[in-house]
Amino acid sequence: MAEVIRMPLLSDTMTEGVIAEWHKKVGDTVKADDVIAEVETDKATMEVMGYVEGTLLYIGVEKGKAAKVNEIIAIVGKPGEDYKSLLGGGNNNGQAAPEAKPAAQEAPAPAAAPAASSADSAAAAEALKNATVIRMPLLSDTMTEGKIVAWNKKVGDTVKSDDVLAEVETDKATMEVIGYADGELLYVGVKEGDAAKVNGIIAIVGKKGTNVDAILAAEGTGGAKPAAQAAPTATPAASAAPAATPEASESKDGRVKASPLAKKIAEEKGIDINKVTGSGDGGRIVKKDIDSYVPSAAPAAAKPGAAPAAKAPAFAPAGQEGYTDVQLSQMRKVIAKRLSESKFSAPHFYLKVDINMDKAIEARKAINEVSPVKISFNDMVIKAAALALRQHPDVNSSWMGDFIRQNHHIHIGSAVAIEDGLIVPVIRFADQKSLSQIAGDAKELYDKAKNKKLQPQDFSGNTFTISNLGMMGIDEFTAIINPPDSAILAVGGIKETVVSEKGQFKVVNIMKLTLSCDHRSVDGAVGARFLATLKSYLENPVTMLV
Repeated sequence: MAEVIRMPLLSDTMTEGVIAEWHKKVGDTVKADDVIAEVETDKATMEVMGYVEGTLLYIGVEKGKAAKVNEIIAIVGKPGEDYKSLLGGGNNNGQAAPEAKPAAQEAPAPAAAPAASSADSAAAAEALKNATVIRMPLLSDTMTEGKIVAWNKKVGDTVKSDDVLAEVETDKATMEVIGYADGELLYVGVKEGDAAKVNGIIAIVGKKGTNVDAILAAEGTGGAKPAAQAAPTATPAASAAPAATPEASESKDGRVKASPLAKKIAEEKGIDINKVTGSGDGGRIVKKDIDSYVPSAAPAAAKPGAAPAAKAPAFAPAGQEGYTDVQLSQMRKVIAKRLSESKFSAPHFYLKVDINMDKAIEARKAINEVSPVKISFNDMVIKAAALALRQHPDVNSSWMGDFIRQNHHIHIGSAVAIEDGLIVPVIRFADQKSLSQIAGDAKELYDKAKNKKLQPQDFSGNTFTISNLGMMGIDEFTAIINPPDSAILAVGGIKETVVSEKGQFKVVNIMKLTLSCDHRSVDGAVGARFLATLKSYLENPVTMLV
C-alpha cells in the first residue's frame, strides 16, 4: 500500500515548514534513505527523508510553499497505485489536490489489485477521515529512530492540537512531541522505554469509535497481520498509564504531579521538584517547567555531587563474577553507527604537528583582561582553524559520494563529552567572529549540550570539527572524522617540554595537534599546508586579530 510522507517536526517551535527544494519528482524511484526534499523551518534548512521505498506518486506542496507540521507533502507507493483515498484525511492545505491529476498521469498504468486489498484501503481511508496518525518525527538530521521517554497522555484522554503527547529521546537531545490534532487518544503504539523508527506510527488521535485496526492494517504490507501485532502494543501503554494516574490524583497525600522526564531532569540539576510550579494538565510539572525554573535561594550542592556515587558500578564480592548490561541510548547507537561508517568507509590518514604556545599563553592572559567573556585555548584553536580554512578551502569540504562539495562558509563543530556520549555543537561563521564572540557562543552551546537543550540548528551543518582532550590531560590522540566533514582536528594538552635551540636547551610550552583527513577529498600536501597555516596563527596570535 502507498505510504504517506508528512511534514516532520524539525524543531520544538516549528509549526510549518517551507519546501526549499524537491530532490525527487513524480515518477522517480525512491529508496528508504533518499533525501526527497529540503525544508526550511523557523530555525534552519534541513533534509527530509521519506524512509519508504517505491515510486513517488504525488507531491502535495510546491517548492517555495509552506505545509503545516503533520500535513501530507508526498506519497510513495507502487507504480500506478491509486493513492487518492489517502488524501481524504483532511490534512492538506487545498493546494495539493490539483496536483493529484498530473501525478497520476505520470505514473504507469495501474495493475489489478486484489479485492481484499481495495477493501482494506477503503476502510483505512474512511477511518482516516475521523482520525490523525501521529508518527515519530524527524527531530535531527541524523535521527533514524526515537525512544519514548514518557507519555503525557494515555489512551482515552482528550487531546488538544497544542498538547505535548510524549517526550522523545533522539540521538542528540530529548524533545517534546506535539500531535497537532484534536480528539481522543485512540491508540498508543510504542510503550515508554521503547523506540520507534522515524515516520513510524506512535499514536492515533481522533473521534471515539474510529476503526483503528483498519488504519494499522493498511499501514503494513501483510493485510490485517500488522494490526494484530500492533494492537497488543497499545495494551502495555494503556495499562502503564494507570500506574501514573495515582501520582496525579494523590497530590492530596503530598505526592508531586510530574512527568518522568521532569523528575529525571530535576534530579540531575539538583532541583527540589516540590518547589516547581507545573504548567501541564491539572498542574502537572513537565520538562519546560524544570528548564525555566529559577530557584529563589542558593541551590543545594549535595544532590549534584551525590549523583556520580549512586551511578558507580557495584562490584561483586571477592571470588564472585558478575556483570551489568547497559541499554544503548539513542545517542550511543548513532555514535556507533556513524563513526563506524566513517572509519571503515573513509580512508583516514593522519598529520601531526607541535605548536609552541608560549606567545598564545601570553596573548590569552592579556586578552582576558579586557574581554567580556573568558577566552579559552580551545576558543583560540577554533578561531585559528577558521582562518586557516579560508586559505585552504579543500579542507573545508564534504565527500558527497560522486562529487566533492567545497563549502563557502565555515561552521566549526566542537565536540563535547556528555553523560550519554558525544555531541558536536556547531559555531557558525566562526571565521567572521571575534574571539570573545566565539567564546560566548561556545559557552552557551556547551551549557545547552550538558542540559540536553540543544536544538537541531545547534548541532547540524558543520564543515570542520575540533575535538579537544587536552583539558583532560591527554598529550595527543587521533580522532575519527565526523561526517560529512573531510577532516577533524584532535587537540592535545599544553605541556612544558625541553627543546634545543641554537645549541641551547630551554623549556617551552608545546601543544600537539593531529589532523585526521579523508583521502578521498583531501590530499596529504593539502592537509600539511593547512596545518602549517594553523601553526603560524597559534604561534603568533596577534595575526588572528588583524
